[in-house]
Amino acid sequence: MTEAKMLRIDVVSDVVCPWCYLGQKRLDEAIAASGVAVSVAWRPYQLDPTIPAEGLDRKAYMEAKFGDKERLQQAHLRLTEMGAAVGIDFDFDAIAVSPNTLDAHRTIRWAGGQGEDVQNELVRQLFRFYFELGRNVGDRTVLADAAEQVGMDRAVVETLLSGDADREAVLDEASTASRMGVTGVPCFLFEGKYAVMGAQETSVLVDAIRQIAGAKKLGEPNG
Repeated sequence: MTEAKMLRIDVVSDVVCPWCYLGQKRLDEAIAASGVAVSVAWRPYQLDPTIPAEGLDRKAYMEAKFGDKERLQQAHLRLTEMGAAVGIDFDFDAIAVSPNTLDAHRTIRWAGGQGEDVQNELVRQLFRFYFELGRNVGDRTVLADAAEQVGMDRAVVETLLSGDADREAVLDEASTASRMGVTGVPCFLFEGKYAVMGAQETSVLVDAIRQIAGAKKLGEPNG
């Protein structure tokens, strides 16, 4: 099937967003269940672009964000339960650093240049690194590890990360998402026209995929 006939989904997300990890897993399930040919691309969003390049102590950062330990623990418990249902083994205690994710988004952008499958695998790998293994996805060595594992050229990625390649392009794209009204992630954009916000249940995504794919087919000259 040509790319033009495939349903395009752009996922606006951040690699340190646990809801985005849930959304990625549910999207995978929805695509498999829908029977629709889909093309997926990942778009940058930074939950907190003010975090310094070296990152912040995650425990202190999250407790300040939530206001108290009990609220944070309740949120983690809920996410752990929902994650288990889709095969995610959240290990929040293993995460030491809240990173700045600009370099992660640059790496995801370069992965996209090598094909949809490479980009999707890199996103999955970065989610797993951060939320299941506690690895710092703001660290350039960790990013190079992830890139290498999905078949990217490690030396090239390391060279690009050492400079400012695509830094402004990623920042501009993230700003564009905000101007489009994206105020939270994940946000699933279908055909650049329809948006589904949040880590919706798999059934909701299946319905959206089928309905929008049906409308797309009706709009095609030979559909």
